Amino acid sequence: MEENQYIKEQRTIDLAKANAAGCLFYFPVIAFFGIIYYIIWREEFSWSKVNEFFIIDLPLYVVPFVIVLVLVAGIVLHELIHGVTWALYAKQGWKSIKFGVLWKYMAPYCHCKEPLSVRAYAIGAAMPGILMGILPGVVSWFTGSLFLLSFGIFFTVAAIGDIMIIRLILKEDKGALVQDHPSEAGYFVFKKVDNGS
Repeated sequence: MEENQYIKEQRTIDLAKANAAGCLFYFPVIAFFGIIYYIIWREEFSWSKVNEFFIIDLPLYVVPFVIVLVLVAGIVLHELIHGVTWALYAKQGWKSIKFGVLWKYMAPYCHCKEPLSVRAYAIGAAMPGILMGILPGVVSWFTGSLFLLSFGIFFTVAAIGDIMIIRLILKEDKGALVQDHPSEAGYFVFKKVDNGS
């Protein structure tokens, strides 16, 4: 890519607003997955089954560690899915992928150093929400698994920042290139310069 042929513009989202939106986003996500789950499994659904699901046969002092372990593993997997997907589209593959944490927001990230097409970037941004959120939620409708339902709801909501980025990206010109911002939640868009010819 020859930079003099492109105009570079920055697009970022406010992570504090993304976190607030995530809290509000829980309600429609719970309603969507939960209502369909209940319609399908209502004859087997009871408060005692819900209580059984949340009662873990572990010493009480171990439960917080298990919850933190599952959340950390899920967050790592979320970022790894971004990395794998973007590496498939990047000319330099894994050499273009970097992982880190925005300590100011306690937000882990995966960064692709190479500009990608709008489509490739959007696919990479969407994959964790699809694979860890929507897919387990839908599978729970067929299996009746409360674990998959809960997992799907949590990781659909956890993808709120990605969803906000995707909404921005879909407004970009399809011929533009998109490069991850190295230190903010967002990206740079490279628009081809129109020389008037």
